[in-house]
Amino acid sequence: MNSINALRVDALKWDEHGLITAVVQDASNGAVLMVAWMNAASVAETLATGRVCYWSRSRQQLWRKGESSGHTIVAKDIQTDCDGDTLLLSVDPAGAACHTGAASCFFRSLEEVLNDHA
Repeated sequence: MNSINALRVDALKWDEHGLITAVVQDASNGAVLMVAWMNAASVAETLATGRVCYWSRSRQQLWRKGESSGHTIVAKDIQTDCDGDTLLLSVDPAGAACHTGAASCFFRSLEEVLNDHA
């Protein structure tokens, strides 16, 4: 990860809040683990350390995955989509990706969610 110049993150297309969507995928099996937001500082930190860092919109601060849970995520590769406005992080997770303790945040069917709120 360190081979990428972190100062070049300005080449990405940030939204009006200075954020970019990050889709997080397990490098070993391709499963989508979560979707999060990153800002320039979190992208730069991820590139510098290899440990994935996000931007928490609710707390308005950097969110270093695993800081409290121990469930860290190491970035193996980062790609961007054709528009440069979404990142795809190929990662090696150490534990659950979801705050619920599930391996992935995507474990509920749409039908289940809609029925829960009927």
